[in-house]
Amino acid sequence: MAVVGFVLPKIIYHGIGTLEKLKELSGKKAVIVTGGGSMMKSGVLKKARDFLGEIDIESSVFEGVEPDPSIDTVMKGVEVMNQVHPDLIIGLGGCSAIDAAKAMWVFYEYPETTLEEMIPPFTIKPLRRKARFVAVPSTSGTGTEVSCASVITDRKKDVKHPIVSYELTPDVAIVDGEICKSMPPDVTAHTGLDALAHDTEAYVSTLADSYTDPLAKQSIEMVFKFLPLAYKEPDNLDARQAVHDASCLAGMAFSNALLGIIHAMAHQLGGMFGIPHGCANAILMPNIVRYNSTATKKYEDLARLLGKETAEDYAAKIEEFRFALNVPATIKEYGISESGWNEKLEEITKNAMADACVGTNPRTPVDADIRKIYECCYTGVKVDF
Repeated sequence: MAVVGFVLPKIIYHGIGTLEKLKELSGKKAVIVTGGGSMMKSGVLKKARDFLGEIDIESSVFEGVEPDPSIDTVMKGVEVMNQVHPDLIIGLGGCSAIDAAKAMWVFYEYPETTLEEMIPPFTIKPLRRKARFVAVPSTSGTGTEVSCASVITDRKKDVKHPIVSYELTPDVAIVDGEICKSMPPDVTAHTGLDALAHDTEAYVSTLADSYTDPLAKQSIEMVFKFLPLAYKEPDNLDARQAVHDASCLAGMAFSNALLGIIHAMAHQLGGMFGIPHGCANAILMPNIVRYNSTATKKYEDLARLLGKETAEDYAAKIEEFRFALNVPATIKEYGISESGWNEKLEEITKNAMADACVGTNPRTPVDADIRKIYECCYTGVKVDF
């Protein structure tokens, strides 16, 4: 029998008000990495710094991490860390802020490394020689607070690179639904659908097992039940916390079972065309369920969670859910021109096939499969092969 590891943060605090658990950290200096200003406007950044100050941890802030963070932004953050010499790195904000902070952490500990050296899965050298990592997400979908992944964009090539290593799993995660109140409806929908994609892929991954499957199934039930409520009632803290918890459960599942071609293909739609990650996943997900259903019967389990029976039923439920959340059904509907699409189709197909997520997909694709799925998802044709 194969020996399999199951990796999580050392501690996960979850529930309304758990941001205050920052006061239980130990250290001398922290660098807080955050995004474009929402954490400052909402007062969460000040709260975090005040909590750290109460226990005499000096904090500095690197702000301005953009959506789909670039390697250039990462290196600017590393410069700050090299000046401050923190023993705590805190990613505070959406997935982009936390992913960027994870990459900064690697370069801070290993200044001689390169992005190219980090791309092959599970090749990052041991971390925590200089700092420990704390993740405090403000969006509910990526699960990056418990995951072994970071996604960094090479703007020169318009390619998103998933960086995968269990070294990147945070030491502490704080899952506080109150922080999510400032999320606008479209971000709530996109990030929640990202969590659903994590669950869906983790459950059928070639590495799925009896540890990851229950997490994925529980998260799916919670996403379908609570995401519409959080979308319609942004100040409903019970719904916000439930979706935040579902996202975290999904993160635990996919961090250990890994993902598949939904993410491999979505990475290219984000890197090349700027389609928000959760939106790209939602467009691709139903057709990839159809494609993979020839290689696994496990989608039937997920259909039964929703009172249905078949893989096609599950794909259709995702389509209905996507519509209810006002998310585009096709790449064309999102606004990508036909000429621009045709010009880049071969390139994104090639890049998707090279993505690390392909390796654990339940059905092994070839270039022609990926291209055809992209074409179907551009116009809205059902995959039938």
